[in-house]
Amino acid sequence: MGEARKSVLLFGPSLGAVSGVSTHLNQLFASSLAGEFDLRHFLVGREGRVESPAARLFRFAFSPVLLAAYLLKSRPDIVHLNTSINRKAFWRDLGYLLVARTLRRRTVYQVHGGELPEDFAGHKPLRMALLRWVLNMPQAVVVLAQCEKTAYRRFVPATRVEVIPNAIDIDVSRQIAPRAITAAPLHIVYVGRLARTKGIFEILEAVRLLQDRGTAVRVTLAGDGEEAVALEALASRLGIAQRIDFAGPLFGDDKNRLWASADVFAFPTFHSEGLPYALLECMAFGVVPITTAVAAIPDVMQDGVHGYLIPSKDPPALADAIARLDADRTTLQRLSAASQQRIREHYTLERMAGEFRALYRSL
Repeated sequence: MGEARKSVLLFGPSLGAVSGVSTHLNQLFASSLAGEFDLRHFLVGREGRVESPAARLFRFAFSPVLLAAYLLKSRPDIVHLNTSINRKAFWRDLGYLLVARTLRRRTVYQVHGGELPEDFAGHKPLRMALLRWVLNMPQAVVVLAQCEKTAYRRFVPATRVEVIPNAIDIDVSRQIAPRAITAAPLHIVYVGRLARTKGIFEILEAVRLLQDRGTAVRVTLAGDGEEAVALEALASRLGIAQRIDFAGPLFGDDKNRLWASADVFAFPTFHSEGLPYALLECMAFGVVPITTAVAAIPDVMQDGVHGYLIPSKDPPALADAIARLDADRTTLQRLSAASQQRIREHYTLERMAGEFRALYRSL
């Protein structure tokens, strides 16, 4: 008889939630990793749940106890926590980490964005000491970006820190032929949460500047969020409402069709992004990104090679980058092809599965 598969308990939101971490978990369960390890899911957080305030309070208070009972019963070999370094996620997941380490489970602590350690601790001695104590508990800390690895190694030099970037399933995008050069107005898209920190108001300001210059573009904003009403009001006030399509959240084939029709992904974010799936998706489809040098974004794309990196909160810079591509469709085609090649060579599911396989085996 063969040796029993090692078991890994993956923490995260509902697998049906609209969430980057949910996407990450679904990819792990669908990858070749699931053939070697017995992957299990422990539901945390409120994303994807429908619950009353009382049920939410009960979950917050007792889920660490439920975890302890589960660990004592099923005894997984590895606990893989997916978290972020922000106030809400850090304090919620600290309870789970304490339970896992108290019960002597080998633990992977994967950070999906948020603040860097010193910034999160506010450079205050007591908070920095607490955070160092927490980050020294797991057997490995996994981050998404090289800049994060540098910051974590400086903050906790004795802790093992690994970079394992996100990945995407590129099977659908393989069907996209190289983009032809046309004279049609550029189709600019944004896919993601409609939040101010994503730079979406700057997108509308840039469209107005382009309109004033006589450059015609069409824009699709796909997503929902707290700023949807304010964005529609701004588009009307700027006189560009006829150029903006508020498509709402798109999934599956609908989202793939949007990527296939797009020329440029406008993403002038100034948020702590981690590694946005939308960036990987757009590049896989040959959509040229115009974004900012936040977190793992410079690891994925080079300015002038795959797209353009611009300053944050700078609508004129965004408008200039779009106008440059509008005027030079040959460069647009070159950046598109380079983007597709970059993703197909470095951001596949099998690459990510292999890196987690090596990490789990080492534990």
